[in-house]
Amino acid sequence: MTVTLADVAARARVSPATVSRVLNGNYPVAASTRERVLRAVDDLDYVLNGPASSLAAATSDLIGILVNDIADPFFGIMAGAAQTEIGGPGDGSGRAGGEKLAVVCNTGGSPARELTYLTLLQRQRAAAVVLTGGAVEDPAHRAAMSAKLAKLADAGTRVVLCGRPPLPDSESVLAALAFDNRGGGRRLTEHLISLGHRRIGYAAGPLERTTTRHRLEGHRDAMRAAGLYGGGDGGRPAHAGDEERLTVHGSYDRSSGYDATVELLRREPGITAVVAANDTVALGAAAAIRDRGLRIPEDISVAGFDDLPFSVDVVPALTTVRLPLFEAGARAGRLAMGKETPPPGGIATIPAELMVRGSTAVPRVG
Repeated sequence: MTVTLADVAARARVSPATVSRVLNGNYPVAASTRERVLRAVDDLDYVLNGPASSLAAATSDLIGILVNDIADPFFGIMAGAAQTEIGGPGDGSGRAGGEKLAVVCNTGGSPARELTYLTLLQRQRAAAVVLTGGAVEDPAHRAAMSAKLAKLADAGTRVVLCGRPPLPDSESVLAALAFDNRGGGRRLTEHLISLGHRRIGYAAGPLERTTTRHRLEGHRDAMRAAGLYGGGDGGRPAHAGDEERLTVHGSYDRSSGYDATVELLRREPGITAVVAANDTVALGAAAAIRDRGLRIPEDISVAGFDDLPFSVDVVPALTTVRLPLFEAGARAGRLAMGKETPPPGGIATIPAELMVRGSTAVPRVG
């Protein structure tokens, strides 16, 4: 059943004219009244419609791209690539052809902001939305996301996930392009183990993110397969609870990498390698190691994840896992535009590639 402006007015206990003023923003309305109207709009999932709204008439040209942090190259690269496909090459005339207007929505990692932006895009009748990066592992938020995306899809909005695992039991997503974070994490740690590292610390990302869990699971799979948790390592015994003791969670930024590495070295001064949640975290880890007078990789090896543009230029160059961020973003943009056929079943796993560079080496003996 379609929700009308009159329904919103009744719910907010105001006149339809007041609702119109709040939504159009062209007339002063008391803050308390405005809040009541907007709450009613949210509760009823009211969407602007009809020729009376010039904004609604133009929304077929709008595509939203949701990112956690546009300043983070991980998200910036994907969003930029998607926007290139969405905007189209243009012909220099200034006339609009088949292009769409891409709007980048910066959530700051907030689940509430993510839902708010989706609601706003729903009201604008967005042609498509692209959600980038890992999802929050909270059942309530996951249920709210599934419901919101279903409403978007029912209204004709194409929903594309880029670098995000598919939602369980959700048929509203056109395509989910998921990175092989688990496989990449496993291969990275296997590389360190092959060099002879046995005591390996892990500077992890936020506990509630799918990306964090998948990368950490890959790392721990490799450690368990080599018998390095809860048993002997051929030279010294492992301790009970090593999985947690040798893992420190934080944000996906440099300062978290620094603090996590300081804590890892406090817990286990004998570690010979630190695996970081991403390349930015690895920069902080490297700084903490150097501040303790240790050398990379002679004393401690450091590894990252993502293969961001600066990774090859740091000294020594960073061993990391390459994710094809630009390619994934461009593909998401084409899917959002209807230029590319969705993968079979709507799900595609994008492989990760190990990039071995100078920041990892055989641990020093003695």
